[in-house]
Amino acid sequence: MQNSILDCCALRIEYVVALRAFGGGSMFGDVAGDGPAVVLALHGWGRRGTDFAASLQGFAYIALDLPGFGASPAPDRPQSAVGYAEMVAPVLEEMGVRPILVGHSFGGRVAVVLAARHPEKVGGLILTGVPLIRRPRLQGASSVFRVLRWGHKIGLISKARMERFRRRYGSADYRAATGVMRQTLVAAVNESYEDELRSIKAPVHLIWGEADTEVPVRVAVEAAALLKGAGVEVTIEVVPGVGHWLPTEAPTALQHAVEAMLSNP
Repeated sequence: MQNSILDCCALRIEYVVALRAFGGGSMFGDVAGDGPAVVLALHGWGRRGTDFAASLQGFAYIALDLPGFGASPAPDRPQSAVGYAEMVAPVLEEMGVRPILVGHSFGGRVAVVLAARHPEKVGGLILTGVPLIRRPRLQGASSVFRVLRWGHKIGLISKARMERFRRRYGSADYRAATGVMRQTLVAAVNESYEDELRSIKAPVHLIWGEADTEVPVRVAVEAAALLKGAGVEVTIEVVPGVGHWLPTEAPTALQHAVEAMLSNP
């Protein structure tokens, strides 16, 4: 019995996840597995690299805390997905291999830009719940907010009152964000990635939750059409009964997707 317990503990110790600094301390990330990392995982807005702990178990990987999340300090100024991609790009250099990029939601935006701008450094992409193509806004809400913003600009609405309006009309992510991260979120939600999708060279696997209401499956279908039109090898997988948080809701499905892409370089 004692040997069984020791064996179990030894197996757990073999797969240690360590927090490591990247980019001269500008970012931190979980590192696990034996040998060079073959997967670089980028999490969604308001999340952190630990979201991938279950889905990447068994692989050598790096799961970053993107700047402003988890253990990583916020950037010194607002950034778009392009800015985040350039901050992450040196990590690709440190890895020494062409990894698979696994991107969820906001992290998928960054992964797409990385793959488009640094095709020689990326071996493949697995994307889930990523707002790749901008959805039209609800005209009523956006019109009201524009009027309120104009009133604030000319001094009719105080800063404190404007903040209350922002909290009322903004998304949960917007309400939770402050300072540079709020400005970064605004920049990100106004972006669309058609040009980047057409520039990707690596194979792409889109794995989506069937019940994702934040980024519906139709976004993946539209993105796949753009990728195919550009000659990119692309596949779509829809996971029944799963919503937007696929890395934590259905880690086994994501694990199988990573395994399949690694076995077909």
